[in-house]
Amino acid sequence: MIRKISLLVAGALTGAISMIMIQAFAASSDSDTYKELAVFGDVFERVRAQYVTVPDDKKLIETAINGMLTALDPHSSYMNAEEAKDMQVTTKGEFGGLGIEVTMENDLIKVISPMADTPASKAGVLAGDLISKIDGEEVRGLTINDAVKKMRGDVGSPIKLTIIRKGVDKPIDITVTRAIIKIQAVRYRVENDVGYIRLIQFTEQTYDEMAKAIADIRHQIPADKLKGYVLDLRLNPGGLLDQAVKVSDAFLDGGEIVSTRGRDADQMMRFDAHKGDLIDGKPLIVLINGGSASASEIVAGALQDHRRATLVGTQSFGKGSVQTIIPLGENGALRLTTALYYTPAGTSIQGKGITPDIVVTEPLPDKYKNYEVNLGESELKGHIKGKEEDAKGSGSAAYVPEDPKEDVQLNEAYKLLRGEISNAAFPPNPNKGVPE
Repeated sequence: MIRKISLLVAGALTGAISMIMIQAFAASSDSDTYKELAVFGDVFERVRAQYVTVPDDKKLIETAINGMLTALDPHSSYMNAEEAKDMQVTTKGEFGGLGIEVTMENDLIKVISPMADTPASKAGVLAGDLISKIDGEEVRGLTINDAVKKMRGDVGSPIKLTIIRKGVDKPIDITVTRAIIKIQAVRYRVENDVGYIRLIQFTEQTYDEMAKAIADIRHQIPADKLKGYVLDLRLNPGGLLDQAVKVSDAFLDGGEIVSTRGRDADQMMRFDAHKGDLIDGKPLIVLINGGSASASEIVAGALQDHRRATLVGTQSFGKGSVQTIIPLGENGALRLTTALYYTPAGTSIQGKGITPDIVVTEPLPDKYKNYEVNLGESELKGHIKGKEEDAKGSGSAAYVPEDPKEDVQLNEAYKLLRGEISNAAFPPNPNKGVPE
């Protein structure tokens, strides 16, 4: 069966599907699957033969494949050869574009999170925005990959995004100037007696950059003066699973970090921590909000369940699914949701998110108070309903002030580390964590 389906797809990509081949497949089996494939072949041939203009066979097939995948969940998609190559570049930490994480919703492009200090964030694009037009062209009818391709272009060239935003009566136009998006995976600084580390995204460089940041902080602050660390995962949309595991492992001496479970029992995988804590047991506070998704939730969940860190902020995004990249040779690659991940305590955060130990809401400036800035997996159309998902859903405001002095969540963390305020959740009680 697998061989026949592969031949079908290959034939479709070269425009060689014929009714004879489809009918032969249908005749070889009484299953409904082959009957539906026959319908697909019939429609495909009629479009090729009778559409008002000669269609692009390859584009028809790519659109059909993406339609099938987006019907599964918002995170599964097909990438042609060019898009698969772009994805590889992105995970390495550098690409050209605007600097936004997006998904598809109601035939529009929904902004999950604008990356910090990128053209999109500087131009005022917000999490939750719906992009309806790109340079005046309707997004409806485009695949997410087609839309992303249109948003990329020559460095320095402008692009106009027409955005539908909750709380705003009319669509608004925002002009963004394209730039090389160099994903600096980690940023850090010394704040007197506290080390601040922000993980922007989980690329291939994240763990190495974080380890260097910790080493430099320890060099700048004597051990007897160092109060602890703040690990900022806000607005971090996720990335590579192996990097999330390495980052978690950096602060743990043992025990489970995360497990992934597919539809079959034998597909379960477990990732454990090794001996060694890069910060030698110093107090650790992790910041999360509605922009903390996927890999960042893995880190937050592991450190929370083991009581290694105290989580401060608001409910995380709630993306608890794992996407596997399946190469298709010269035909690109398939991004397919193959499993859900679980925290060390056995909790699925899919559609629910992670609740911080200390809830601290970041006040919105007046210019954003009429906007809807809350974002969560549970709001995405067609998302996989999580086992722990409830009526409240997942996510929260995905907003962080540019000025650290105005950052209420960050300053709460500093005060806790310095003993200026107290809370029963800090420091966490390791005896209440999951067994090693």
